[in-house]
Amino acid sequence: MASYAVGDIQGCLAALKDLLNKVGFTTADNLWVAGDLVNRGPQSLETLRFIKALGKQAKVVLGNHDLHLLALHSKNAQLKPNDSLAPIFAAHDRKPLLTWLQQQPLLHYDAQFDTVMTHAGIPPCWNLQQAQQHAQELHELLCSKDAPFFFASMYGNQPDLWHDQLEGMDRWRCITNYFTRMRFVTFNGQLDLTHNGKADLNTNIANNTQEPLTPWFNLPSAITSRQIFGHWAALEGETGKDRVINLDMGCVWGGHLKLMRLEDGECFSVKCQ
Repeated sequence: MASYAVGDIQGCLAALKDLLNKVGFTTADNLWVAGDLVNRGPQSLETLRFIKALGKQAKVVLGNHDLHLLALHSKNAQLKPNDSLAPIFAAHDRKPLLTWLQQQPLLHYDAQFDTVMTHAGIPPCWNLQQAQQHAQELHELLCSKDAPFFFASMYGNQPDLWHDQLEGMDRWRCITNYFTRMRFVTFNGQLDLTHNGKADLNTNIANNTQEPLTPWFNLPSAITSRQIFGHWAALEGETGKDRVINLDMGCVWGGHLKLMRLEDGECFSVKCQ
C-alpha cells in the first residue's frame, strides 16, 4: 500500500489516469488531491466522478476553482468566459457530486507522514494548530445552512492581512484567500493577489504600498511538518525547500501533472495531453 499526492488536476482526467497507471495505483493505495479538481481542462465532470468514486482512498482539499464551482452551484457567481464547468450543471448527478465536494476540508494533516496538505499553502503567521483551527472553522461554515451567505460574499481581496480580531465575512474571506489563493506576501504576511507569473519570481516586486514581496514559503514558519500544495503553476513544481513541496506543474496549461509518493518523497510526472 502506498499514498500519493497530486497537484491541480483541473479536469485533466486523462493525464491523471496515465499517471496513476505509471505508478501502478491499486485499490490498496491512497490519493491525496491538493485542490482544483475542476475547471479549464476538458473533463471536470468526469474528474469529480472519478475522485468521488475512490471513496476513502481519496483525501481532498478545496482549491479556489472548486470554491468557484460551489459558488456557481449556490447561484452566487457567474460563469467566466474561460470556465469549462457547464457540463457539471447539466449532469444528472450534479447534486450528489457537489454536495460531496462541499463537504471536503481546506486542510488535511496526517501524523504518520507528518505532512500537511492545502491548496495554496499556510501563511507564516499561523502555526499548524492555528491553521487546523481556521480550516475547521471554514469547513463547518461550508457544511452549514450559512454556506450560501459565505458564497455570496466570498470574492474579494480584502482583508489582506490576518489578525485574530477579524470577524464574520472579513475573517472567512481572509482565511479562504490564504488557503486557496496565496502566492506572494509581504514580510509581515500581507497577501498580494496581483502577482503570480514566472517573471515575478525573478523580479524584485512590491505591492501597492511598496512593501517588498516574497513567495510565502520563503518566510520563517513555526510549522516543521512537511507541507505540500499546488496552485502556483509558475513554480513548475519547485520551491527550493526540502519540506515545502509544490505539486503544480501547469498540466492544464500544457505542462505536466505531478505525483509524489508520501512514503519516500519520490515524484513522478506525465506530460498533459
